[in-house]
Amino acid sequence: MMDETNGRDVRTSALTAAILALVTLLVGSRLLDTLENVQSASAPKWILGRSTGLATYILLFFLTAMGILLSHPRRAQWHRPSSLTRIRIHVSLATFTLVFLLSHIIVLASDSYAGVGVVGSLLPFTAHYRPSAVALGILAVWSGLISGITAGMASSHGVIRVWWPIHKVAILAFALTWLHAVLAGTDTPQLKYFYIATGGSIILLALWRYLTPGQDAQMREVAHHAEPLQTTRSKDAR
Repeated sequence: MMDETNGRDVRTSALTAAILALVTLLVGSRLLDTLENVQSASAPKWILGRSTGLATYILLFFLTAMGILLSHPRRAQWHRPSSLTRIRIHVSLATFTLVFLLSHIIVLASDSYAGVGVVGSLLPFTAHYRPSAVALGILAVWSGLISGITAGMASSHGVIRVWWPIHKVAILAFALTWLHAVLAGTDTPQLKYFYIATGGSIILLALWRYLTPGQDAQMREVAHHAEPLQTTRSKDAR
């Protein structure tokens, strides 16, 4: 019965994240399709790069929002979905965000029209196109990878006290991504209200989370829920 419940939770979480990823890509493509400066068919790779970049940003927005809610002091009062399901949705969102991010990097790195190049997509301030804005995106990738890799060690004995502060770098990853999207995108004037709404929402969520009393026990609860998640992964691997 427990294995059946875990399997159903995993499928539900993965399906939720997959649907969100698909809707995100469609919305991102539709937003770009309405912009006058991407109507030219002479730069299809660049258009694809912008679409995957916008999709990555939207997924990262939901990923960051879910992360803030997962660590909220009042999360124990929220019974649906369960804490374990929320964590699995968070992990699934992280996976799809990474997939779209890699697509975004590969497409733009291989497109001479974009002016980024392979080196420019990996090292800050080496891109020909808006080097400072692209550098912010690279730093966002680095900080996001640090946050994600350390999250995988959440259930290791003695690591939780190290992982938890490092994982908070995720909010920095979103901030850097927001700046990258605003400064690097040629379509920012048309999307300014979208960026204001998403960035403002994360700020409000963060304020709600950090200004709410009762954070002392959050590390113990996160560790408590990370342990069964890690155990389930081990069982699935076997």
